[in-house]
Amino acid sequence: MDAVFKALADPTRRDLLDELFREDGQTLHALEARFEMTRYGVMKHLKLLEDAGLVVTRRRGREKLHFLNPVPIRLVHDRWVSKYAEPWAAALSDLKTRLESPMEKIFEIYIKTTPERLWEAITDSGIRSKYQFGNSIKSDWTPGSRFEMGNPKADGALLGEGENIEVDPPRKLVQTMTALWGEDVKAEGTSRITWEIEPVGDSCHLTVTHDQLREGANDQLYGGWPMILSGLKTWLETGEKLTTPGSLMYT
Repeated sequence: MDAVFKALADPTRRDLLDELFREDGQTLHALEARFEMTRYGVMKHLKLLEDAGLVVTRRRGREKLHFLNPVPIRLVHDRWVSKYAEPWAAALSDLKTRLESPMEKIFEIYIKTTPERLWEAITDSGIRSKYQFGNSIKSDWTPGSRFEMGNPKADGALLGEGENIEVDPPRKLVQTMTALWGEDVKAEGTSRITWEIEPVGDSCHLTVTHDQLREGANDQLYGGWPMILSGLKTWLETGEKLTTPGSLMYT
């Protein structure tokens, strides 16, 4: 948390985050062109943002792309902001989110748990419902198998479905997903979700990549990830469910 606040304290680093919010997945060259400073200066700021977990990088051929990771900010929100200003923060966040048109979103979080326990939390329907808005998930978790997502309050209607493309417990899960909870999201078609688990000491580094989204995709498809991952971390580390209004809206 200290690294997050230190990173956010500098106005240039906040501007870099705003720039990635405007257009995710930019190269160093593209970011450098938008700031009146040396290439080294931009690199130094990006390194501090990476160390704080606010920026995630991925290689695409010879290019290194930079993505905004909002999960640490969500954790700050869940710890402090939600207690006092949830309705206002949610409204402003929703307004800003509706202005972006991503093709790929990457989320990272560190959780003090084992890969096996984290994998169980991702694939066990009962545990999943505790941090994903009360939604359960059913599958036999084999490559090529189907999964279905539902909620007791949905009167048996499916809220989502897809195929498990790659199943490698407790390391990696790749799925296609079609949202079915409304005609607006159903019209978006199929996207892809990749869960990657990397053990780090007594913790796990979890990366969730949601891609194959069309340009201008409905933000309902990916906007809930920071809250879901924050809830997952809370459940595994404390055994408790998040009690913010947003985290309980479907439970």
